[in-house]
Amino acid sequence: MRKHSRTSAPDPRGETPPRFAAGGRVQAGGRSFPRLAAELERLYRLYNRRDRVANDPVRFVHGLDPPDREVAALIASSLAYGRVGQILASVGRLLGAMPAPAAFLAQSSRARIRRAVGRFRHRFTTAADMAAMLAGVKDALARWGSLERCFAEGMRTGDETIVPALGAFVERIAGRAPRGGFSLLPPPGRGSACKRLNLFLRWMVRSDEVDPGGWGLVPASMLVVPLDTHLHRVGRGLGFTGRRSADLRAAVEVTEAFRRLAPADPVRYDFALAHLGIGGGTAEFLRRAGGGGDERPDPGA
Repeated sequence: MRKHSRTSAPDPRGETPPRFAAGGRVQAGGRSFPRLAAELERLYRLYNRRDRVANDPVRFVHGLDPPDREVAALIASSLAYGRVGQILASVGRLLGAMPAPAAFLAQSSRARIRRAVGRFRHRFTTAADMAAMLAGVKDALARWGSLERCFAEGMRTGDETIVPALGAFVERIAGRAPRGGFSLLPPPGRGSACKRLNLFLRWMVRSDEVDPGGWGLVPASMLVVPLDTHLHRVGRGLGFTGRRSADLRAAVEVTEAFRRLAPADPVRYDFALAHLGIGGGTAEFLRRAGGGGDERPDPGA
């Protein structure tokens, strides 16, 4: 395991904007985007504020002690698909059944976990899926003491991103699940962009008004963007990726482009761009950034 102290990890909180290329000019896909850096910083200042989290599942992670925070974050991020209202209702219902989730899992048998989950369902996620994931989390906490140490155990010197460690993390939690474990924790080895897992890592590793942080063993510089429909559209519109599928390779390509802008914090603009897209503002952003052209309407969340 490669250890990273809290003092050595880059601080992504954003009080000082990251260093951009000279003049803020970005080259991608054979085109130049002279206003991109400034436009991204404008969006960051507009969206990355605490009052913006009310309609985002990250709201369930704020205000919790670190042991409960990481468990609540994994639960909330694993359900972050579908309509926002449905996501918030599902996460709230599940966490309401286990107000101190880390302690609850530590003290509960698998049968008690299944009873707490009850007849839960969130779109395609069943009670059995969730109970299987929570049983894996319980085992990981018993063995490593925290999800952070479970994750960090898979990191190796020379890794450029968290992708290899993410694969090991999924295997440790879902590998022994009798059923359903991988439906909530897709392994990157299958090509999935792992949007929800990368969202979980963003919440736990970064620290600003939106992302509560708490992990010190994983550098923010190694994070990968949680590639959803909106980030994929931005990436294609700016020439960061040419891939039509929002898969892992596309996520890594988009992340590499953002890393040229913010080497210590490549997922700095994820929350802003995702919420901009939810509100239908991606086309205007691309025009303002100098990307021009993409007139397709933003799909809903």
